[in-house]
Amino acid sequence: MTEKCNLCLSDMQKDMQNVLNYLEKELGKIRAGKANVKMLEGLKADYYGTMTPIEQIAMLTTPDSKQIAIQPWEKSTIPAIEKAIMAANLGFNPQNNGEIIRIVIPALTEERRKDLVKKVKKETEQAKINIRNIRRNVNTLAKELKDEGVSEDEIKKLETEIQKCTDEFIAKTDKYLEIKEKEIMTI
Repeated sequence: MTEKCNLCLSDMQKDMQNVLNYLEKELGKIRAGKANVKMLEGLKADYYGTMTPIEQIAMLTTPDSKQIAIQPWEKSTIPAIEKAIMAANLGFNPQNNGEIIRIVIPALTEERRKDLVKKVKKETEQAKINIRNIRRNVNTLAKELKDEGVSEDEIKKLETEIQKCTDEFIAKTDKYLEIKEKEIMTI
């Protein structure tokens, strides 16, 4: 294949990998009944007038599978962190002993598990749509290469590679879905 074709494929793979990385990050935020510090990822608290991610102003740990411990670097930030957790409406009730904030992760009901699986499926389907949109855009670019003098055989090879790559990334999203669904439904 020509250099332009290889460049199209390379860019497409990077874009599709970015979609997968985003999906993985979003699925990590969905709780599966086990404590995970990713549940608090992106949560920001007021730190001296600046909204700062709590992982930058505190140490987040999971002492066991049912709780998250948040130990702020400065005790004065405890109320701001608590307020941020409550405002995020994650369904957590933080407990503060003056030094550490503990979040006990409640057990999930069967109904809640099913709702979470629906949410995971929705996120996964959105990732697939994004991957297909990338494929459509690259196929459009491939057709434009024809006007630039690239042979039809090269274009056909490129289109075959585009579809092969798309299928691989769709299969990866399905694998993420399968793993997360199993994690959520396991008691």
